[in-house]
Amino acid sequence: MVPAHLRLMRLPWTCISSMTSIPLPISPSARPSLCVEMSSLLRKEMQRMLFRPEGQKLQKFIEIHEATPGRHFLCVYVTKTKEVQLCVVRSQKSLYSGSNKLHNSQKSQNSGSKKKLKSQFCLSSCLEDSYLRTEVWLLQDLTLLDGRDPDVDDPCFLMHFSTVRSVTAFSCGAKYCMARALVALSDKHCGRPLTLVNYDLAYISPSSVYLNRGDCVVLMQICFYAANLVCLSLCPVPLD
Repeated sequence: MVPAHLRLMRLPWTCISSMTSIPLPISPSARPSLCVEMSSLLRKEMQRMLFRPEGQKLQKFIEIHEATPGRHFLCVYVTKTKEVQLCVVRSQKSLYSGSNKLHNSQKSQNSGSKKKLKSQFCLSSCLEDSYLRTEVWLLQDLTLLDGRDPDVDDPCFLMHFSTVRSVTAFSCGAKYCMARALVALSDKHCGRPLTLVNYDLAYISPSSVYLNRGDCVVLMQICFYAANLVCLSLCPVPLD
């Protein structure tokens, strides 16, 4: 006789399958690299499916909140004619073109429970993300980028074209990331600086000393400040 506390519990198969579907926890240290990898994969997928067929190159994108269903992204890209455009892209699930044939072939088979499960599994595996542009603007028509309030962690910003378009990013960091990309692309392709208001410019671009003169001049400035501090510390303090 096997002792009672050593007997194996005979769990139903449904319980075992539900236990195996429980996601494993991800350590906090692995989350940033996982997010970067997923963002890189999403960028490659959008470039392949939406921008490359028209000879365009995606430069930057951020995920944004919208009232309509589905995931939405604000994208900035360069066209064949070197124009810079912005667009809102909506992502939604759609079926592969060959999924209807697969579904019909499954219907022609026996209607047993295993066949039904197999058909449902095949249909779910035929789902893919499709991307659709819902709004498009030219960067040269962007007259003002308004961050609303630089002293508050606010992910919302305003793009001033002929009308004002409000955009809400998923984070304040994403908001500043898009602003930096627009500033750089405006300088490079439009030949003019982009007007920013209500942004902390220290997070948009470094100072002219750090940007144009190189690391040697920066190191010289640090040494100069350190020498001044040493001289001040060696100066005698007058006694009353």
